[in-house]
Amino acid sequence: MNVKTDDFELVRNFLSGNEQSFNILARRYQERIYWHARRMLGDHDDAHEIVQQVLLVMHSKLNTFSFNSALYTWVYKITATRSMNLLKKKKLQRIFTFSSDDAVENFGYENIIENIEAKERFIRMEKHLNSLPVKQRQVFIMRNYDEFSYEEISNITGKSIGALKANYFHAFKKMKELMEKNDD
Repeated sequence: MNVKTDDFELVRNFLSGNEQSFNILARRYQERIYWHARRMLGDHDDAHEIVQQVLLVMHSKLNTFSFNSALYTWVYKITATRSMNLLKKKKLQRIFTFSSDDAVENFGYENIIENIEAKERFIRMEKHLNSLPVKQRQVFIMRNYDEFSYEEISNITGKSIGALKANYFHAFKKMKELMEKNDD
C-alpha cells in the first residue's frame, strides 16, 4: 500500500471515529511540518507553534479534505499559509514596536551540526534564506528542501508554473551570490 492510499484510509478511519488514525497521521507529518515552518520562519519556537496550529487545523478540518490530491499537499498548504501569516504578523509587530534586533540567534543545532564551519555556513544560509522575499523563499524551500516539482508547488500555492520558475531563478541567483560573497 502506498503512502497516499494509506493516508486516505487513515483519514477515512478518523472520520469514522477512530482517533488513533489521526495520531498516526500526526506522527507521520509533524516533523515535515516542523522543518518546512522552520525554514520559512527561521525560528524553532515559531516553527513549533506552527506545528501545533497545523495539527489542530488538521484535526478540526480533516472532514473538508477532498481526496483529490495527496494528504501532504493539503497539510503543506496549511503549513505554508500559517507560516506566511506568522511572518506577516511578526513584520507588523516589528514595524509598530520599532524593533531593530537583527542579531543572528543560536538555532539550537549543536547536536546536529558538530563541525563549527558547517554550523557557521548553516547559520549564514538560514540568514540569507530569511533575507529573500517571501515568495522566492517559499519556492526555494519547496524545491530544494522539500523536493517538490513545480507542478506540486503550483497545486499548493495556486501560482502559475512560470511565476514559480521565475521566483526560483531569482532566489537561486541571489542565494548563490550571497553565499559566494560571504565565502570571500
